[in-house]
Amino acid sequence: MSHLTESDRHQIEYALHKGMSFQEIAAVLKKSRSTILREVLKHRQASKKVSSWRIANCCIHRRDCNYQRICAGRRCHRKCSACSLCNTVCSHFQEEVCPKLSAPPYVCNGCSDEIQCTLRKAFYVHEAAEKEYRKLLLEARCGVNLTEAEKTELDMLIHAGIQKGQSVHHIMIANKDSFTVCEKTVYCYVNAGILRTRRGDMPRSCMMKPRRHKNIEHKVDSKCRIGRTHDDFMLFCKGHPDSAIVEMDSVLGNVGGKVLLTLQFNNCGLMLAFLRDSNNSQSVINIFNSLEQWFGIAVFRNLFPVILTDNGSEFSNPATLEKSPFSGEQRTRIFYCNPFSSWQKGHVENNHINMRKILEKGTSFDTLTQSEINLVLSHINSFARKSLNDVPAITLFETLYGKSILEKLGVLLILPNQIQLTPDLIMKH
Repeated sequence: MSHLTESDRHQIEYALHKGMSFQEIAAVLKKSRSTILREVLKHRQASKKVSSWRIANCCIHRRDCNYQRICAGRRCHRKCSACSLCNTVCSHFQEEVCPKLSAPPYVCNGCSDEIQCTLRKAFYVHEAAEKEYRKLLLEARCGVNLTEAEKTELDMLIHAGIQKGQSVHHIMIANKDSFTVCEKTVYCYVNAGILRTRRGDMPRSCMMKPRRHKNIEHKVDSKCRIGRTHDDFMLFCKGHPDSAIVEMDSVLGNVGGKVLLTLQFNNCGLMLAFLRDSNNSQSVINIFNSLEQWFGIAVFRNLFPVILTDNGSEFSNPATLEKSPFSGEQRTRIFYCNPFSSWQKGHVENNHINMRKILEKGTSFDTLTQSEINLVLSHINSFARKSLNDVPAITLFETLYGKSILEKLGVLLILPNQIQLTPDLIMKH
């Protein structure tokens, strides 16, 4: 069955406003009812839209609530249920969910109660649905069409053969049943830095000038974000207000070279960074496993209870990051920012500015060691910041987690007058 067009989606929105059933819409578009049902459920947009003359209160107790003066410092004498801040500050808040959203048509389009309703809503908007469809279609047609296991097997075969002086062609002929890609694709993977093998390992390729093309990126499984979106993160924080949040990101050097994994503790401002040979999910998993081996799972859980990161391919295997390979227990929770919303993990992004003062953009990390990265972190984390009341992040971290953990991480307190945030720090070392 062909995909729905923009015109089809426009007709679906119009029909929903007219109160038509899925069966009637399907008959008009000559599609199956299940197609219309899946389209509406997949692309409906959540909304807190409320009429201007109504108070945006969706608490189940709003009709008989008598609480007053919940907001600290506000001299207000009216009922809190008549205030737009009620749902955000009241500890007794329980959201009332409209039962109509659990039955066809699953949206508020055409609902006669929409004008006076103050509950959370959902709408089907054809422009938003078409935009989401185009984005999904684009993601499905780009990236490396390999799973992590397939990539690992391909990498091992190519690397082992090259070390013996074999050509890529010979390796693929000798292992026909193990390859699902063509020879040209393997060369593209090598040039893009996806495999462990480098151009310099293949003498013939080294003599050829590589073609200019966009770097190949790993395909990200969109299902990894189910239950781990930023909305899920906000709900989790609301239910666990005492959980420490750690923001995670990558800092890139030269394309195809070493990269950094950065972890920022929001409760004290300390940032950690770990060198990785390549920017893939396995390298992140290896660092998580190493940290658990250093500290044990109990300390790991205490340090990294909740991690917020972006949608990079290196973070696309959350189930493995969350689960300990040694005991099988859950060791952390992974959540993702919304696409193109790096501001949602602004702490680590802002601290990257300090790191880039030393490791300037375009700098290769291939010659750096973890000891040198720890030196960079020592100076960054000793730097006085107004947001931390001018107390070094190292000092705050030591107060929260103890000196022994800090020593294992290799980060030291630098005297204020000796702090240096310039590239000379690494050059002199």
